[in-house]
Amino acid sequence: MSVIPPKTVSEERLSGIAGLDQRSRDVFRRLVDTYLATGEPVGSRTISRILPQNLSPASVRNVMMDLEDAGLIFSPHTSAGRMPTEQGLRFFVDAVMEVGAMPADERTRIDAQIAASNRQRRVEDVLGEATTLLSGLSHCAGVILAPKMNARLKHIEFVNLGPGRALVILVGEDGSVENRVIEVPRGLPPSTFAQASNYLSTRFQGKTIDEVQRFVRGEMAQLRSELDEISARIVEAGIGQWSGGGDSEDKTLIVRGQANLIENATATADLERIRKLFEDIENKKELVQLLGAAEVGEGVRIFIGSENRLFSLSGSSIIVTPFRNAEEKIVGVMGIIGPTRMNYARIIPMVDYTAKAIGRLLT
Repeated sequence: MSVIPPKTVSEERLSGIAGLDQRSRDVFRRLVDTYLATGEPVGSRTISRILPQNLSPASVRNVMMDLEDAGLIFSPHTSAGRMPTEQGLRFFVDAVMEVGAMPADERTRIDAQIAASNRQRRVEDVLGEATTLLSGLSHCAGVILAPKMNARLKHIEFVNLGPGRALVILVGEDGSVENRVIEVPRGLPPSTFAQASNYLSTRFQGKTIDEVQRFVRGEMAQLRSELDEISARIVEAGIGQWSGGGDSEDKTLIVRGQANLIENATATADLERIRKLFEDIENKKELVQLLGAAEVGEGVRIFIGSENRLFSLSGSSIIVTPFRNAEEKIVGVMGIIGPTRMNYARIIPMVDYTAKAIGRLLT
């Protein structure tokens, strides 16, 4: 499992962060661990008590001053302890945090949930259940972005809508129906549409849309040998409408477990932040664009707070990773949305493992 961070640490502070000695890193790690567990500012006396080495509160305070100068921690008010900044959380995730293996019971729950699914069900339903499970295990909101049409095909039909236009209807074995309008040559006889419909329904019944597309792209010569030229062009145009070009309208966005975020809120400011986060999640277009960033690379991606404009006001983080089909093609993205004070070390392997389990289902 690899974790790919955005590059956000300012150049003027890189030298100070890189120069942290082991004692400073130990203090910083204990401070962030304690903050993530409690949500409260952490004082020097608390750090002094939990450090394995014998450091006085005064010595810890000196280290914390250096960490503050490096931009890794701050004090919310004069008499309080310290909390990590967003830059500090990024440094913690990239260079300090230790990501362990998932507990066996959580792996078992995920495997059992995925195994209970079968290919005769709507893929969207299966993904929805996986998202609900992920949100329950993490106590955050689960999110999945996937192509709309994942089912195996039962029937494909072309319907003439008038001069130069036709409707393509795809019916999945799971009962799902997708419709697209395409442009066709004017004046085509009804037999042309019937020939294209019969060819696809007979030849590709039980295949996924990806499998049909691969054939059409790679075997146009064979396609033209079995159909007349115009019918072959209609088949190519109709199937090409499901090319998944990245348009948000071609994607299914599933979000589950928003209520978990409200349950974790402990103050009025938290509730206002959660309200803003809900508004961000409702902005489907921008959320789809953010999730789409995970489709272009390997590994788990983490966006913390203002590193992404969408969550800059709500102070939220998102952990996402792609999942693949049997051909190792990235077909979707899944992850967790929650406060910046989430348990990154626990959730990162959870998201990664669930994505791999979903990929096994799609083989």
